[in-house]
Amino acid sequence: FTSRINIVAQFCKAGMGKGGKGKGGGYPWWEHIKSKGGGSDAGKGNSWRDEGSTAAAPKRSAGPLSSLQRRLQEMEGRQYPSYKDLSGAGWDIESRSMTIFFDRVQGDAYAPPSWLRARVPMSAAGFPCEYVRESRVRNTALCDFVTRVLSDLLRGGGGTDWTQTVQGGTWSSSKGGDIQIDTPGQYVLERSSVVANADFIEARVTLALPARGRSVEGYRAAEIVGGLCEAVEGALFLKSLDATALKHHIEAVEDQEALRSQLSDLELVAFAGNGAILPRKSGVDDRPMTHEDSPNLVKFQSPASMEIKISLPHAGQITGMGIKKGITVIVGGGFHGKSTLLQALQLGIYNKVPGDGREYVVCEPAAVKIRAEDGRSVKCTDISPFINNLPFGKKTTEFSTGDASGSTSQAANIIEALEVGASTLLVDEDTCATNFMIRDEKMKALVSPEKEPITAFVLKVQSLLRDHGISTVLVVGGCGDFFAVADTVVMMDEYAAMDVTERAREIGQKTSAQSVPFGKVSKRRLLPKGLQADGKVNARNLRCIQYGETEIELSCVEQLVEISQARAIADALQLLGDGKLLSGIQGKELAHVMMDLERQLRADAKPIGEQGLDSLSRYREPCPFYVMPRKLEIAAAVNRLRTAAFTACSNEDSSAW
Repeated sequence: FTSRINIVAQFCKAGMGKGGKGKGGGYPWWEHIKSKGGGSDAGKGNSWRDEGSTAAAPKRSAGPLSSLQRRLQEMEGRQYPSYKDLSGAGWDIESRSMTIFFDRVQGDAYAPPSWLRARVPMSAAGFPCEYVRESRVRNTALCDFVTRVLSDLLRGGGGTDWTQTVQGGTWSSSKGGDIQIDTPGQYVLERSSVVANADFIEARVTLALPARGRSVEGYRAAEIVGGLCEAVEGALFLKSLDATALKHHIEAVEDQEALRSQLSDLELVAFAGNGAILPRKSGVDDRPMTHEDSPNLVKFQSPASMEIKISLPHAGQITGMGIKKGITVIVGGGFHGKSTLLQALQLGIYNKVPGDGREYVVCEPAAVKIRAEDGRSVKCTDISPFINNLPFGKKTTEFSTGDASGSTSQAANIIEALEVGASTLLVDEDTCATNFMIRDEKMKALVSPEKEPITAFVLKVQSLLRDHGISTVLVVGGCGDFFAVADTVVMMDEYAAMDVTERAREIGQKTSAQSVPFGKVSKRRLLPKGLQADGKVNARNLRCIQYGETEIELSCVEQLVEISQARAIADALQLLGDGKLLSGIQGKELAHVMMDLERQLRADAKPIGEQGLDSLSRYREPCPFYVMPRKLEIAAAVNRLRTAAFTACSNEDSSAW
């Protein structure tokens, strides 16, 4: 780990290979490409593409022009809609064993960019069958690696930065011309940017077709297509790649998946490997912290009493802290690493790139971060396990509000997560409603229990485990009431983990936390009404979806990590709005809808390499920028859609938990 992180850090200082920041997705390109080429100016772009420039692209000595490039040159000076003639059948690129498809062609230079695909037959690409067809995780890791290489090449690894657009100073100046691919960050996720199956491997990109005013810039377009072909040649052919680096990447991802898959059999909800680097560079930079960033960096080390060994298919035996099913409390002083550990655990649902530092920090796939969320919309949710007897007789078995309080929102977040299959709750005291979590003796003396509608989480956490099998990992720093109900207590002291369970139990015996039955987790039917958008739909950013005239706020859905997950969720909601998954106007159980949708997106029962995310596209053509979300985050978006409609399931409809 250390040597790889130091290498990445050195070159990131030079402005190249910055993971998650639009500079290559966590790898310097020279680790992938056999030629190690690109020159000393790689990644810096070309002066002709600087803002305000109207100069033509420099000519490149890339051999004879393809028929596509010649066609583009013939279009020089024509009206911009002439570009639409490029769509339809693909363009074979002579002598390069690839085909370029123009799937969606923009109508003018100011419209959203065109969608292109570059396809290479698998017989020419040469990737081993065991990488492509033997398992979904290997296929995903292969496509992730190829995406990173292609992104790095487009961003300067081949000598020219093709991702820089021209922004002319006047209406008649050159504009557009940038190629974009959905570049990964620190996470290895199933995405639509590169697809590999038994027949072919293809990359999906966007291209802002260049123009001068509203006239075609055919010669510049031909240059850009030539640059795309060169990048594809350097990324989608095994012979162009560092086969050892590719193998290491796939095996590292496969080990993480194997580690996560063993948690259940080992009666664990999470695992944190010794030597893991949990802190990140900053709140906006997800790369691992290095000693250059902070000389006080501490690598994770398990307490001896919690240390276990797990065997992985490629890395062999690893050692780390196993967090058992049950109630685990993480304590410690402020700034000692409590929340840093929990944040690493909550992202342990995803595989990471080698060198991330958290490769062996994993969590159950259905673990969900829970927090308070003042002001959110809640629809027909049974929060009665936590809240009853509201003023003026307001029902809590079918609770609805457009402006939830901290306590009602946290109760709803828990129930909604359980409804669609959450198995572990991850909770940080810092982001919770205090009155939802605990109620001390002094407050009980002043406000009698019959006047308090909230049953504190501390009284429910044990019955949640006992009655429903739901574990909880909880960070607390200001209240020891949870000591009495905890199975394990971990103290973080200057980022060092210590098992203080016995001492916490001694202290906890002095307090009372009488567990009460949790109650049922009721289910709801999702109705078609309100799911259709009344306007444009797009993901404004990772945390906000514009859905017609309303916004879906996802700021508190903390386990989303890439904006293309939000894009996929936005189109998944539109798919639900079409009504095909909802069984008519009566709707369907939300849990069943999410399971059906998840199977569709994962292309279950179909050959490996079949891209289920393509079913979300609102057009006939596959979308280049989707990343797989979990059903839990899709359901969270549905629950936050203010126009959505639900009805409670009757006993005949469904058996509650």
